[in-house]
Amino acid sequence: MSTRLPVGRTLRVAILAPISWRVPPRRYGPWEQFASLLTEGLVRRGVAVTLFATADSLTTAQLVGTAPTGYSEDPALHAKAWEALHISAAFERAGEFDVIHNSFDFLPLTYSGLVDTPVVTTIHGFSSEQIVSVFEKYNGRGYYVAISDADRHERLDYVATIHHGIDLRAFELQRTPGNYLLFFGRIHPDKGTVEAIDVAERAGMPLTIAGIVQDRGYFEQLVEPRLDGERVSYVGPVGPHRRGGLLGGARALLHLVNFDEPFGFSVVEAMACGTPVVARRRGSMAEIVDHAENGFLVDTQEEAVAAVHASGALDREAVRASVEVRFDVERMVDDYLALYRRVVELHRDAQIGKEETR
Repeated sequence: MSTRLPVGRTLRVAILAPISWRVPPRRYGPWEQFASLLTEGLVRRGVAVTLFATADSLTTAQLVGTAPTGYSEDPALHAKAWEALHISAAFERAGEFDVIHNSFDFLPLTYSGLVDTPVVTTIHGFSSEQIVSVFEKYNGRGYYVAISDADRHERLDYVATIHHGIDLRAFELQRTPGNYLLFFGRIHPDKGTVEAIDVAERAGMPLTIAGIVQDRGYFEQLVEPRLDGERVSYVGPVGPHRRGGLLGGARALLHLVNFDEPFGFSVVEAMACGTPVVARRRGSMAEIVDHAENGFLVDTQEEAVAAVHASGALDREAVRASVEVRFDVERMVDDYLALYRRVVELHRDAQIGKEETR
């Protein structure tokens, strides 16, 4: 049976990444970033990893690429057609793997009942309540991982909560920050770009905005008119080479989200640079931000302004130390490796049980 793992044999894992962006992403792409960090960490541990991603992806694993690049990077690509080819490429080879790790979202679940290989799905959040019905249909045979306790859906069962990890080597402690606040993320109402501008203005500090424009109307109507290059500046999407310097140079990161944040890579990355985070108390933020230690949890604009002023008194070395163990990529890899082995056993026992009742 394909799920039996003989003693001494290398674990074989398929990582099914999204294909909106390259792996690792050139600028934006948190799901692709997760897939890259996990893949490279597993390879370092001697796991036989096959990464299903865009053909231009960079990895030390075996790469299987269908789409030539991310469809968000090349608008000429037909997203659904390439997604169909991409997902089918992984599941048509299911028998070669001990585990298929789905980091793609709900669509691959529709293939999971057609193969014997167990499918672990990291749920990165719910774009709509309507997609929950797909997760519900495969709840009994799937192995779901939440990226925060706050993001667990009450109608689903989970085998684990595993917080993301980051490569701490890419983010150096900056003991002396610059004199600006930072918004780092999608420019979208959910992410609170306008709220960050308002708080920075009330706090009397310049704000730098970095990220992709996901909602063009929101940007043009509410953000762009307030850009002056001095008090409020927009630097566009920022790639890995500039990311650490920009995050580390900020007095504080403003993460005043208007939705229940499932995780928040930039929050952990900022703290890895020693930069405190001022975050709205929604979603996973209370699991990541320790109030008045590595940042502040706020509910109102007044509290956010006060937190900005208080952030300068926090010990930036202590801010970094708060994430060095909890959110290190090696801890994340440990957690997933342990989960894969447990899932292989659970799935094998379930298959044996079915055979015995026939």
